[in-house]
Amino acid sequence: MNPIPRGNRDLIRSINRSNLLNIIKTQGEISRVALAHTTGLSPATVTTITGQLIQEGLVFEKATGDSTGGRPPIMLALNSRGGFVVGIKLMEDRLVGALTDLNATILSKDSIDLADTQVETTLVTLVTLVNRLIHKSGIRKKQLMGVGIGLAGVVDFKQGIVKQNPIFGWKNIMLRDLLEARMKVPVYIDNDVNTLTLSERWLEPGEPEDNFIVVTLGRGIGMGIVINGQIYRGNGGGAGEFGHTMVDPDGPLCDCGRYGCLETFVSDRALVTEAQRLVNTDIADLDDLIHRVAAGDSAALQVLTRAGKLLGRQLANVVNLFDPKLIIISGEGIRMGEAFFSAVRSAFQDSVMPGLTEDTEIRVNSWGDDIWALGAASLVIAEIFISPIHKEERTTNHK
Repeated sequence: MNPIPRGNRDLIRSINRSNLLNIIKTQGEISRVALAHTTGLSPATVTTITGQLIQEGLVFEKATGDSTGGRPPIMLALNSRGGFVVGIKLMEDRLVGALTDLNATILSKDSIDLADTQVETTLVTLVTLVNRLIHKSGIRKKQLMGVGIGLAGVVDFKQGIVKQNPIFGWKNIMLRDLLEARMKVPVYIDNDVNTLTLSERWLEPGEPEDNFIVVTLGRGIGMGIVINGQIYRGNGGGAGEFGHTMVDPDGPLCDCGRYGCLETFVSDRALVTEAQRLVNTDIADLDDLIHRVAAGDSAALQVLTRAGKLLGRQLANVVNLFDPKLIIISGEGIRMGEAFFSAVRSAFQDSVMPGLTEDTEIRVNSWGDDIWALGAASLVIAEIFISPIHKEERTTNHK
């Protein structure tokens, strides 16, 4: 029989390592015997790989378990302090960051205002924020396993290139390479909604869903897509531009240069513009509109319900295309409350293909700036735990 090629043996070993590490993470604590039984690996293989994980500091021997006769088993658990990661959300006028352990427990958080949107200014501010987070948390720089950054626009994850950022006006910026040269740690860049989606996949307790959608509401409308357990980024990082699906070619002008995109009807700015037209020109922002709805202003309520119905119909189209188990709605826009989301659910039920609605849950998540930073941190955490079969190989850029 021909021997297995070396490369294949290495791949199998890496797959086994990933499987064991993820089971230990999910179970909380588990014995080597139970690991062998669960995975079908030989006890010797389990002992070898878990020994390596202990040496790397990712796993530790926690305690002895209950005995069924003979010596009680030694339990293994994830060492959440075996490494640390930083996640940063690049916003329009500031950076929001957090340093976490491998269980995504925040050890320090901070934010810095951006003086301008120039690339060099942003790089300097990013490095400053990372160093401040390290100092505040009290960890050593060599314990940092990587930095994840989420930002709006089209991002090529494999190459670490910001292909297009509508807020800063960036095009084809090799942000990953520029930061790695300065920080000397692995850096991962992705669309900010993809980072939130990854956090749902890797940071939530229990068994994750394999098919779900994340939709964010706020300054824009974003989408993250998970299919068969893997995030779908598209050919060049542009998948999920939900806000730029056209709903009315005769609608308002969008920032992308086209007319009638979903964002021109449902984003924060679009709702305020519509409220100023129909309700009162003095309405300053979305919070003002929401307060008027709470006070019983029927015209203000109509603005929110119209937008909710439109979003519900578009979500039905998404379900008709992808048939996800779960749709998670997040972002600053969730503060629009029940008036908006009851309209979303009603229109969704009326528009989705019969037979699909019963199998799809729509969940509105809680919100805060920390969630953006945790989402960015999940870029690094996912790289630690993801199977090599599904890992997207990072490519090297040459100037």
